[in-house]
Amino acid sequence: MKRALLLALTAVAALCTSQVAVAQFEWLDHNGRHVFSDQMPPADIPEQNILKQPHVTAPAAAARAAPAASGPQERVDAAQEPTGNGADTELEQKRQAAEAAEQARLEAQERQQQAARAENCERAQQSKRTLESGMRMARVNDAGERIVLDDAQRAAELERANEIIASDC
Repeated sequence: MKRALLLALTAVAALCTSQVAVAQFEWLDHNGRHVFSDQMPPADIPEQNILKQPHVTAPAAAARAAPAASGPQERVDAAQEPTGNGADTELEQKRQAAEAAEQARLEAQERQQQAARAENCERAQQSKRTLESGMRMARVNDAGERIVLDDAQRAAELERANEIIASDC
């Protein structure tokens, strides 16, 4: 029975101390970067730059107010600063690759649009030449009957061809 009680008390103590282990501070350093640490921010960080802190007890607040000895705290902050050679460089390369892929996609899309405009232009010019030749032209209606274009219909088709030529050529 005592062993079970001792085990239960040990488990409760472990749970209580685990909250202290996950205590996290978050603040903005002098360069505007987010810093995460399990230790208090340096004394020269203003209170408004401290974004998150665990419940601070009076002795901890007094320790923050007292000037900290420069040493281990500075080394922790220096270790958290990005060096520019690691993840930042890789992130920049990925961003540049994404921008290059987007640019290539836009250029391919523009080439397709130019090819479609050139094809439309060629068809419209061919249609205009046919309409201006004076040959009889016929269309098939919805019922499948062949209908010869009269002068008004020919003029409307010629106007449509001229609009396509003006926009695509």
